[in-house]
Amino acid sequence: MLDLVRELAAALEKRQPVTVATITEVKGASPARPGFKLLMRPDGSWLGNVGGGELETRIRQAAQEALSEGRARTMHYSLREEGLDAIGTLCGGEVTVFVEPYLPQPVLLIVGGGHIGRPLAELGRTVGYEVQVVDVRPERADRPQLAPATISADTYVVLITEDHVTDEQALRAVLSTPTPYIGMIGSLRKIRAIMDHLRADGFSDEQLARVRAPIGLDLGGREPAEIALSILAEIEAARHGGCGRPRSVSPATWVEARPSKQ
Repeated sequence: MLDLVRELAAALEKRQPVTVATITEVKGASPARPGFKLLMRPDGSWLGNVGGGELETRIRQAAQEALSEGRARTMHYSLREEGLDAIGTLCGGEVTVFVEPYLPQPVLLIVGGGHIGRPLAELGRTVGYEVQVVDVRPERADRPQLAPATISADTYVVLITEDHVTDEQALRAVLSTPTPYIGMIGSLRKIRAIMDHLRADGFSDEQLARVRAPIGLDLGGREPAEIALSILAEIEAARHGGCGRPRSVSPATWVEARPSKQ
């Protein structure tokens, strides 16, 4: 158990995703006991023991699925040959397992710590991002240079520097990274010019299509904090698969949806 806890702590420190499956309840005959744990790594290797045999095989599979989906789940297994949740064994008992993925905190990488970068950093921390700000001015950044090698699949990149040259340089650096989101601020004229430069230098249309520019959802606000909010709203929509549409319904639809009085 202590080795598993240490492994979990080390994975979190290294920003490596893992899943922990814990036996929470056992009824009847079973090789498992409440409190048994198993830690599953992304490569399919694991640490710990939850009873062995077919039961453990099923739990390892559930742990891998939870890790890929990023969602916790409670699983029930019947150690019988037939019936609901049966796994084809003869023990006769029942086992309940809580499977919980531990995922790295998403990173919000802001290139440009100016008047929009500052409120965006504050909003990002509030939502739960690990915020990193890159800027040549040390008083408004926590790192002076962009390091593309550190950008992972859970890093969301925002390019909002104070000149188009720096934005273009940063865009060239991040297009080859696995980031799921690249947003760049600027007018349509600036964006077209940058895209033309990159296309002329061999960047493909598929690569350039990854860039969201002008950045942010159209919320109507024009103040720095309002623009920052629109940027974070777009990132959250991209991260969670949202569409950005209002969730409210029209009054007419609401009236129609009300249950009629009996």
